[in-house]
Amino acid sequence: MGRAQRRKEENRLRRIEEAKAAEQRRAGRRRKLAIGTGALVVVALVGLFLILRAAPDGETSAAPDTTGTTLLDAAEDTAAETLTEDGPPGDGDATGEGTDQSVTTTMPVSDGPSPEPAGSDGEGSGVDAADPVPAGCPALDGSDGPRLDFDGPPPMCIDPAAGYTAVFHTSEGEMRFELTPADTPQTVNNFVTLARWGYYDGTLLFRTDPSIDIIQGGSPRTNSPSDPGPGYTIPDEPPFAPDPDTGRPVGPYRYQPGQLVMARSAGFDSGGAQFFITTGPNAALLDSQGVYVVFGTTDAAGLEVARSIMDLHVATGNMGGAPSRDVVVYSITVE
Repeated sequence: MGRAQRRKEENRLRRIEEAKAAEQRRAGRRRKLAIGTGALVVVALVGLFLILRAAPDGETSAAPDTTGTTLLDAAEDTAAETLTEDGPPGDGDATGEGTDQSVTTTMPVSDGPSPEPAGSDGEGSGVDAADPVPAGCPALDGSDGPRLDFDGPPPMCIDPAAGYTAVFHTSEGEMRFELTPADTPQTVNNFVTLARWGYYDGTLLFRTDPSIDIIQGGSPRTNSPSDPGPGYTIPDEPPFAPDPDTGRPVGPYRYQPGQLVMARSAGFDSGGAQFFITTGPNAALLDSQGVYVVFGTTDAAGLEVARSIMDLHVATGNMGGAPSRDVVVYSITVE
């Protein structure tokens, strides 16, 4: 083999060796990169494990859960707008909280909004023996509740010819009221229907007023006279005539201890859900108006419980006062 040919062969072999060496270097770099990456992954996994292990049970994310807060804020804003726009009338003898009031202005007030009262559509034939729960009425055992909002007055869910007893289960004892469906069918029907919807469950008897001897309740949202009510009002029973001087309603009712009475605001047909219980002779101060529909009476045992609640009275605010401790209406059942 000549010199030139040998040199050519040597160059070829050298290039082969250089190519092998280069490939070995690249392979080495790939191995190092793979090892480094793997190490980083292991470190990251270990760190994450330690973070999760240190977190409280059930927490898998550092992001706060704001869903409940957002919904609550929205609900509070809605309630505030409702009370601002549809609060109780500020005139005359049925003003809400925050207004200076004398004896004639501290009477039971109720249910701020004043939508159209129930008309003939709210009346009906009542409970049919073949269909004990008419359409739109709650279950007799109260299992359909609780419900606070309604599109209008309830249908006739009672039999006006039947007898009904409302049993107040309270934190201070039990009070039983014999209702008067024959005399005040729409008022009794409204109260019984709301009770069976669970409207009054867990509410407070929030007001005691010795100046007129009444205990007031029936406000599930605010436990105050400014509660927005169920979303409707009911007719006066019987229809009231206007006073010739003031134009305000004048009714026939007279008040004595032990009565269950519908609260109202100043206008006609303005009862809704709030009620009051008369406990003493000062309730007769409301006789000059007579517009608070009496729809039930209690017995001696029930009146004793009512008076024990009045004995808890402390003067506060401008609505007469309140019990010194929460008096809770756990439920009102209807027999």
